[in-house]
Amino acid sequence: MKERLLEIYRRLFDFFGPLNWWPANDELEIAVGAILTQNTNWRNAEKAIRNLKQKGLLSVNALSKIKEEDLSYEIRSCGYYRIKAKRIKNFIKHIVERFDSDLKRFLSLDTESLRNELLSIKGIGPETADCILLYAAKRPVFVVDEYTFRILRRHNLIWDQISYEDLQKIFMENLPADVEMFSQFHALIVETGKRFCKKKPICKSCPLEGI
Repeated sequence: MKERLLEIYRRLFDFFGPLNWWPANDELEIAVGAILTQNTNWRNAEKAIRNLKQKGLLSVNALSKIKEEDLSYEIRSCGYYRIKAKRIKNFIKHIVERFDSDLKRFLSLDTESLRNELLSIKGIGPETADCILLYAAKRPVFVVDEYTFRILRRHNLIWDQISYEDLQKIFMENLPADVEMFSQFHALIVETGKRFCKKKPICKSCPLEGI
């Protein structure tokens, strides 16, 4: 498995080159972006983030003060905006009440404690929590998403009913614990899923053909 994962990484890196992911200016933007991208594409989430920036709302203080209904209006480009506004408010409330509005202090927790804190926030599941851990807190935690499941299943590397945790463990037990590599690998998998491993796959030109 280690050799196959490394071969996948090498092939994708040779094909796509280095990818800048997660595209954001600071830790809060990454965290908010991780929530906004749930069940939507990055383009729509990016519009919402850009709007929050333009309105001066992308800070812990501003997000704690804005009404949930007003926040949902400002992020309406991303889909499921009412649900996501509630989740962002839950996240910000956690930072304000438990960490005195200090996001950096929150992100400085040890990895296990930080992950548990994130998962305790209503609306933040494993994938969102791990995105925040990897990209905002710079922890070597592999992010698993729908494309990861799809690509590895189609190449007969995992079983159909594998859990998020078991698939994540495969990557983390077979690859070096390296933030940069995990970030690149996740981005490369996403790009492969978007361009080749679609619901109707394009296999002939895919860089993973033959694995």
